[in-house]
This record gives sequence, C-alpha cells and structure tokens, in this order.
Amino acid sequence: MKELALELTHSVYPHDEIYGEYCTIEEYINCPPEKIFSYLADHYNLAEWTYSLRNFRPNENVPEQIVGNDVIGAHTKIYVKTISNRESMTVDYHCAWDQGEELWMIYLMRVVPAQTVLKKPGSVVLWTNCHHPYYDNNPFSETAPPSRPVWVGDLWPMFYAGHYIEMQNLKHILEYRHNQSKSS
Repeated sequence: MKELALELTHSVYPHDEIYGEYCTIEEYINCPPEKIFSYLADHYNLAEWTYSLRNFRPNENVPEQIVGNDVIGAHTKIYVKTISNRESMTVDYHCAWDQGEELWMIYLMRVVPAQTVLKKPGSVVLWTNCHHPYYDNNPFSETAPPSRPVWVGDLWPMFYAGHYIEMQNLKHILEYRHNQSKSS
C-alpha cells in the first residue's frame, strides 16, 4: 500500500498546494447507481473495500454506531455512524479514532447516475474528505493507545493516494458483482 500511495503522491508538487483543505476523488463505475448506493449505505461493507478498516461490530453504548479496528493505527478503534439518503444518493461516514463521542472525520460520498452526466449506463461516485483541524492536533490523546506510532492526521498528505486505491477496490468489487449478476 505504501509503495502504491507514494507512486501516486509526487513530492515535486506540495500536497497542500494541490489539494489544500479538501481531498476529492471521483470514479466511473459500471454498475447501477441503486446497487452502489445500497452497498455503500451498509457500513459493514467498509471492511471489504477500504484498506485498513476491519472487524466491525455494533457499538453497545451507541446503537446507531459501529466500532471496528483501523489497522493503520495498530490497535486503533474506529467509530463509525453512517448517514445515508436514498433520494439524493448520498452516504456520509462520520468517524473518529479512539472515541465515539465526537465523530469528526467525515467522508462524504455521492452516487450520480452516469446516464445523467455522461450519457451512459453506470454511476459516477464522488468522495470528499475535508481537512478538519483535529487532523493537525489530536484533542483526544488520552484515549489513544500509548504505543500507537501514528496519528490519522499524519497521513493527510497520503489521503488522495489512499482514497484513490480504495476507490479502485470499490470499482472492481462492484463491477465484478454487477457483471456476475448479469450473467446469472
């Protein structure tokens, strides 16, 4: 993963000058929008297409949340609440490392019918992440595992590359399954 991310991150152009406060990626996926929306709206699927999120289970303290592990942070817990809207085809993942009280890492996703914007079947998926101030300074350091070598904000320069790779995972999974369902 690190090698792929480094390949996609050119040090000649400083990340902040190119991406600034936002990290947005987009991709055409040859799969119907409704199927993509349903897949994204099921937060347990994050363990399948993301690079590092695993072992999700319900958060016993907060029914609308799940908690899992982010393996990038070694023994890091990640809390997730998914807010989706079928009518507008948006899926927002509200997340945080280490604690579930303030979910400040917000991953905004939108599924757009490709017929509308590209005049072809399938979907365009848009994904934006904003550079929240907590990426620069962990206000919850007392909840962090003492031996964790990295803070999620240390990875901001690699967000574009990492999200691009995850988007390719999403694309390949959904296109494969859609093609399998057509041939069944």
